[in-house]
Amino acid sequence: MHLLTLGINHTTAPVQVRELVAISDQNLHTALQNLIGVPQVDEALIISTCNRTELYCNVTHAQEGRQGILGWLNAFHGLSSEHTTPYLYDYRDRSAVRHIFRVACGLDSMVLGEPQILGQLKSAYQGASRAGTLGRNLNQLFQHAFSVAKKVRTHTEIGANPVSVASAAVSLSKKIFGKLTHQSALLIGAGETIELAAEHLKTAGIHKITVANRSIERAQKIADRVGGRGVGLGFVNDILPESEIVITATASTLPILGKGLVERALKERRHKPIFMVDLAVPRDIEPEVAQLSDVYLYTIDDLHDVIEHNLQSRKNAVKAAEEMIAGEVEVFSLWQRGQDAVDTVRAFRNKAELQRDSMLEKANKMLEQGKSTDEVLQYLAYTLTNKFMHDPTEALNLAAKQGKNELIDAARILLNIAPEDTDAF
Repeated sequence: MHLLTLGINHTTAPVQVRELVAISDQNLHTALQNLIGVPQVDEALIISTCNRTELYCNVTHAQEGRQGILGWLNAFHGLSSEHTTPYLYDYRDRSAVRHIFRVACGLDSMVLGEPQILGQLKSAYQGASRAGTLGRNLNQLFQHAFSVAKKVRTHTEIGANPVSVASAAVSLSKKIFGKLTHQSALLIGAGETIELAAEHLKTAGIHKITVANRSIERAQKIADRVGGRGVGLGFVNDILPESEIVITATASTLPILGKGLVERALKERRHKPIFMVDLAVPRDIEPEVAQLSDVYLYTIDDLHDVIEHNLQSRKNAVKAAEEMIAGEVEVFSLWQRGQDAVDTVRAFRNKAELQRDSMLEKANKMLEQGKSTDEVLQYLAYTLTNKFMHDPTEALNLAAKQGKNELIDAARILLNIAPEDTDAF
């Protein structure tokens, strides 16, 4: 059996190609059931995100398995090979193990060290489990991948520092206020950056989040995801004095928060500090606001400096992460080799037990026919010995004729026969 990964991701294909092979959550169960029906495929798991679609399979023969899986992928999406082949990569056995470990740790992500991929892998694992397409090998592989990801994140800095403007903004707010449990946040805008900032704030423990936007409907849509409230921009004047954290990211051509408005808010707050992050270009907050005491104002350029520093920190952690992964690949490979032995031992034992049961049945019939116990025992011992010896003896004789001395040497080890034992006969 072989582990095989066939995939396409952000490094090999543009988004318009990745869209062609994406598999939605609604189609995942059907896709898995169809994939497991491909000849050569014994186990299957599919991960499909905006940045990658990868098929993880346990196959009986690597090359035939790859051809079958590729044929299935094209047929499932109604594509021809020219649409997919130039963008595909495949990994086999140890390379497949190393790849999934790197993916789980965020080393293969568009944003180095990002943690979301681990959650996506766990969802893919659960989907395959529900579909019944996981077996011993893929189950162990992904459980090991989750363990490796935890180890790498615990013992390296690969995911310790934020590398997106939204996460960096929330990280800075923690440095100013410490715990954010009792703080209030005002987010102005309703784009992807504000959405991410809201999610990070919620994760950081903030319970009071207000999203303000020209479209109240869009503001409320984001607010609903984090248990907050959505309002129109007209309410910003009233909410600002209640807010310790303010993050803006709108498409406005003019500033939304001026120096005078923030001064009035500070007076109402009795000059308790406000942390403000302006992620917009052009800026949403007048630069003069930075002159006010008790205001900590950061722009997107300030955050880019933080992000660049943090990204370098993550890059420095890659070497340690890769070394950990290399060690874990070896651990998993040892487990795999052990499984090969387990299967062989189980088959050998089953064969021996069948022979034993057959001979016991014949021995009992001989006793029923009046044969003496001594005669039956002699027959049983002689016949069992011959049956157990027959296949190994035939194989050794054939190996000797073919000059396969390595098999004869291996047989001595397996049968625990020392050289001096052979010289005695």
